Amino acid sequence: MSHQAGFVSIIGKPNAGKSTLMNALVGENMSIITPKAQTTRHRILGIVNDENYQIVFSDTPGVIKPHYALHESMMHQVDGSIVDADLILLVTDIYEEYDETDVLKKLEGSLAPIAVLINKIDQSDEETVKKKVEFWRQKLNPKAVFAISALHGHNIKAVMDFVIENLPEHPAYYEKDALTDRNDRFFASEMIRAQLLKQYKKEIPYSAEVIVTAFVEGETLHRISAEIIVERDSQKNIIIGQGGKMLKIVGTYARRDMEDFFQKKVFLEMFVKVIPDWRSKKNYLKKFGYE
Repeated sequence: MSHQAGFVSIIGKPNAGKSTLMNALVGENMSIITPKAQTTRHRILGIVNDENYQIVFSDTPGVIKPHYALHESMMHQVDGSIVDADLILLVTDIYEEYDETDVLKKLEGSLAPIAVLINKIDQSDEETVKKKVEFWRQKLNPKAVFAISALHGHNIKAVMDFVIENLPEHPAYYEKDALTDRNDRFFASEMIRAQLLKQYKKEIPYSAEVIVTAFVEGETLHRISAEIIVERDSQKNIIIGQGGKMLKIVGTYARRDMEDFFQKKVFLEMFVKVIPDWRSKKNYLKKFGYE
């Protein structure tokens, strides 16, 4: 039997459940998930390997109108994943008010087959779901429409079967034991950023970036140093908290997540640094791993 391999891009607006879907399809927690919009900043690959196929899933940032150079970089990553795609999974959700204009504009010109995934159906009723399915069939005439709950795993197997059926014949793009294109430093920084999103309100998590400055692997212990970058001194004070209390909470939860992920003990130290207006400065964005 010939080997299949392809790039499958997961596209949609912020908070549609793209990262939850990616993690469900890959079977690993590759992408951070929080109830807040714009959680994903980078295109993250999750690779599923089988003797007969290799699926390279791309979790992408939610489609938004850019307000900073950071947002522009995020949208370039979405554009790149659409260009690369052999198959596109357009994720919408049951609350979407039939206004996916920004997303559909991105998909214009793509020749890749599209499946529409209507997510969060566990929070709806049968009649609403049927109307959504019919709307998307008429609007886009996609190759398939699936009503899913990524959180509860409903219909995920059907999506996976559809993906495998529509993969092109191709040799594997990555080694067969590869799970992702990202390294351990990246996942360590994302676990800290996940805690910033969970522990702080308003603009704080969106104004922050996490850079791992040292990652020393040991047989039983990883030693990790990280900088949390913010834009203003007032944000630095909020992140540190009175007597360092808030930073300690972030560090404790992030370290636990890392120990689960790496299956090693972790010594984590964090520092907070101010770089005014870093989200609009292309030299810093490049340094931080953005395009």
